[in-house]
Amino acid sequence: MAKKKNPEEFQDEEGSTTDYGEMPSFDDPEDFVDDISDEELMGDILKTKPSATDGVDSVIVVDGVPVVGQERLEKLKNVIRKAFVKFGNLVNEHYPVDEEGKTKGYIFLEFANASSAEQAVLSMNNYKLDRVHTFLVNLFSDFEKFEGIKEDWEEPEPRPFDDKGNLRDWLLEPDSIDQYSVIHGGGNVVSIYANTLPEPLELQSREKWTETYVQWSPMGTYLATLHSRGIAIWGGKNFDRIQRLSHVGAEIVDFSPRENYLVTFSPRAMNADEPLAIIIWDTKTGEKKRSFFAENPPVVPAFKWSYDDKFFARMSKDGTLSVFETPSFGLLDKKSIKVPGMRDFSWSPKENILAYWVAEDKDVPARVVLLEIPSRKEIRVKNLFSVADCKMHWQNAGGYLCVKVDRYKKLLKDEKDVKYAGMYYNFEIFHMLEKQIPVDSVEIKETVHAFSWEPVGSKFAVIHGDSQSLNVSFYGLKEGHTPVLLKKYERKSANHIFWSPTGQFVVLAGLRSMNGQFEFIDTSDFTTMSSNGEHTMANDVLWDPTGRYVVTGVSWWATKVDNAYWIWSFQGKLLKRVNVDKYCSLSWRPRPPTLLSKEQIKDVKKNLKKYSDTFSLKDRQKLSKASKELMDKRRDLMDKFMEYRKQMQEKYSAMKQERITLRDGIDTDNIKESEMEEEVVEFLVKEEQTNIEED
Repeated sequence: MAKKKNPEEFQDEEGSTTDYGEMPSFDDPEDFVDDISDEELMGDILKTKPSATDGVDSVIVVDGVPVVGQERLEKLKNVIRKAFVKFGNLVNEHYPVDEEGKTKGYIFLEFANASSAEQAVLSMNNYKLDRVHTFLVNLFSDFEKFEGIKEDWEEPEPRPFDDKGNLRDWLLEPDSIDQYSVIHGGGNVVSIYANTLPEPLELQSREKWTETYVQWSPMGTYLATLHSRGIAIWGGKNFDRIQRLSHVGAEIVDFSPRENYLVTFSPRAMNADEPLAIIIWDTKTGEKKRSFFAENPPVVPAFKWSYDDKFFARMSKDGTLSVFETPSFGLLDKKSIKVPGMRDFSWSPKENILAYWVAEDKDVPARVVLLEIPSRKEIRVKNLFSVADCKMHWQNAGGYLCVKVDRYKKLLKDEKDVKYAGMYYNFEIFHMLEKQIPVDSVEIKETVHAFSWEPVGSKFAVIHGDSQSLNVSFYGLKEGHTPVLLKKYERKSANHIFWSPTGQFVVLAGLRSMNGQFEFIDTSDFTTMSSNGEHTMANDVLWDPTGRYVVTGVSWWATKVDNAYWIWSFQGKLLKRVNVDKYCSLSWRPRPPTLLSKEQIKDVKKNLKKYSDTFSLKDRQKLSKASKELMDKRRDLMDKFMEYRKQMQEKYSAMKQERITLRDGIDTDNIKESEMEEEVVEFLVKEEQTNIEED
């Protein structure tokens, strides 16, 4: 192995230095123009360039800390650690002391990274430790920024406008044609269609547009796709990319109701030292607003949003409910809501009201609480007994809340143990729009398999009974009256209920084990419009936003055969079978809430026959137009064929004399059968030799 030499060793044996000639010049020519920036040339290397604030950005200053002596210092440190360690690992802690050994009322904390420090400032600033002490928290690097503020105000330069185009362009379609996305090709292709007649119109189709699934935003403005490195948001007429959000391993995406924010969840980052598992983004700017640690096991969705995007909340395993506010993304009032035994919560879809339920604890009954936010005022409490479990169901319009209560049928007590025998079910109906929020109760003794509110209206449906004999009951609600049983269907092949988005019409579906049986019902008079709908092995039912069409599908993700989606009318008439190679899923593009007032909607329903005739005429015209276009296309093809045929006949006739010459003067076009001679020609095809051995 050769031995490396020092520079002074590169000399001849006699001690004289070798002459290598004139030193070459590495200077650029005088007319050279360097048009490549350092960022383009070595952008990856520059990203790792140290900055002047490295190591400082992860340090925070906490003011308002209690002044204590050495005997209580360790206890203070434990309190501080408990308050701040939830934002990330604390690398260093510094508690300045005076000559007497007492703390000075402020401390320095260093986190493992800058993002943890930012989250600590965001959450803990103005945090009340007790009645006397309130924390004031700042980044250490901010002090230099505050000191450098100029006395004379300078108007900031406006940011360049980034025109994203009209993100609501699809709503300007004259006939209000709805759109839907289809994932097919085993998940490799995503296509966007307009639901036109007689055939859907393909608007976009892209391979590898997503790696898992796609997600429409609640009002249909954006389309989110998931990738190994993060999330992409698309929109506009041509579905251009609006934002790219970097979150490695993100598998779940969730928009806030008003589309202002987007939550991404990455299971890969659950065990990281930094809060990287859950990130909240600003949808319009792509700015990261805040990140969080995830619960273990994870809860989906990670956060539940209020209807107006002003608040979002989550519950920990110990029943602590944390409500955060926007746009600060800090904890509401700097403290969580701690209720021992809290099991679940949900937001009203119309008001900033939280509903949560608390399990029984010895002699303390279970209870459902309606909590007003941000005042935290309890506006209604309902006590419940012998409770095993509760599920909360809000009506889409927010007028009613149904709490499905699973209750123990009998309580058997002996000297040592408490035993329960059997179950029954109650539906506690909260009338949210009535004074003092009265509560009605509906009891069902059989096992409940499904529950669903009418989205617009005051009815709800329940599937109950034994698995071999299922019944479907419809109940109606009126102000000041208890729920009334409107209709009961017995022995139905249905395990799911799908209401039309506009109410009134419902599909009773028997999916998966029931092999795709469908019944279409008009609940205004409970007329069965169709009872023989069947899509074998169907595993999904989807209403379009207008309530005119229903899609049933057999997903390649569930089964590898008969993958297709079928389109039905709301009356149960099969309109089209669409067979797609390895069809995976379909998702209708949502529409924003209507701008019509209640009076205008009422007027439309009153004159529905007039509008219906108008739209039916348009549909017929479209079908006629499509038929006319098809006939014209076929006629054009026929004319082209006849023209080509004529040309070939003329060419054939022109070559007649040449054919006669080649065929020894015989006109084979006009030869009669009697003039033809039949000649049999035999020739050897194959010859085989077999040796036969003699005995």
